[in-house]
Amino acid sequence: MTSSNPDKLLLLILRLGGFCCFAGWAWVHLYWEGPYGILLWRDETFALAEWFGISWDEFVGTGANDGLVQKWLARIGWLYLILSILTLTVRKKSKVQMAFLMGGSGLLVVLSYAKYLAALGQLPIFIEHGSQMLIPVILVLALSLGVRHRATVITAIVAVIMVFSGHGVYALGYPWPTPANFFGMTSLILNVEAETACAILRVAGILDFVVCIGLFVPLARRSCAVYAAVWGFLTAIARPVAGMSTDLIHWGADQYIHEAILRAPHFMLPLYLFFLWKKSEDPVVSEASASLREEEADAYMSHS
Repeated sequence: MTSSNPDKLLLLILRLGGFCCFAGWAWVHLYWEGPYGILLWRDETFALAEWFGISWDEFVGTGANDGLVQKWLARIGWLYLILSILTLTVRKKSKVQMAFLMGGSGLLVVLSYAKYLAALGQLPIFIEHGSQMLIPVILVLALSLGVRHRATVITAIVAVIMVFSGHGVYALGYPWPTPANFFGMTSLILNVEAETACAILRVAGILDFVVCIGLFVPLARRSCAVYAAVWGFLTAIARPVAGMSTDLIHWGADQYIHEAILRAPHFMLPLYLFFLWKKSEDPVVSEASASLREEEADAYMSHS
C-alpha cells in the first residue's frame, strides 16, 4: 500500500530536518573547523601519531601547510555533505544508506561529546544536542518501521525533551550558569537591559520544562509541540539575527546562517509531533488501524 499524504508530510519533515543538520555541520567543517580540538590536540593523540612515524610538523602543520589534523577534519566535512544528500535519497529498502545515516548519528554524538568536554563537562551542552544526534536514527526508524510507529514517536519525544531540558537548565541558570551568549542574544534582539533579559530567560526556562512534561499529557501535547516548534525556530534564528550586520563581510552570513540551519531538528521534530498528533488520533491507535487496513487489503487481494 502507498503511504497517505499526511505520512508523506511527516517523512518530509524528518528528511528536511536531517538534511539541514548535516548540511550545516558540513559547512562548519569545510569552511571553518570541526569542534574536535579538545579531542585531538592532546599529548596522547600526538603520541599515537608519533608511534606511526608522523612528526610534529606533519601532525599540526607548519603554518604554510595544514597538518594531518586539519586535512582530516576537512574530509569529515565532505562526509557530512554526503550524509545530507542521503537524508533526501534514502528509501525504505536502502539498507546501506540507512547504515551510513546511523553512522552519521555516531559522528554527531562524537561532535557533541567534544563540545561537552570543551565546556568543562557541562552536561546540558551535550543534552541539548539530542535532536541533532537522534534525527538520523528517527529518520531510519520512520523508513523501516513507519512514521507513526511507537519506536519512532518515542525516540522523537526523547530528542525533543533532551533539547528543551538542556536549554531549560541553562535558561534557569541552575545548577549550571547561564551562558553569556544567552544574555547577549536576548538583550540585543529584544533591546532590553541585562536584568530584564535574565527575567525573560528564567520564564523561558520554566516553559521549557513545561513542554517536557506536557508532551506526555494527551490534552496538552499538541499545544506543547507547536510551542516547541515555534520556540525552537526562534532560538535557532536568534544566532544570525543577533550576529549578522551590514558592517561585516557577506553581512556575516558565512559566520551565522549555518548556526540556524544545523539547529533545524530543534523545531522540525516538534513540528513532526504536532502534525502526528491529530485531535482525534492517537499514534498507537493509528498504528493498529494502519495494520488492520493492510490486513484487510491483503485479504481482499487474495480473494480477488
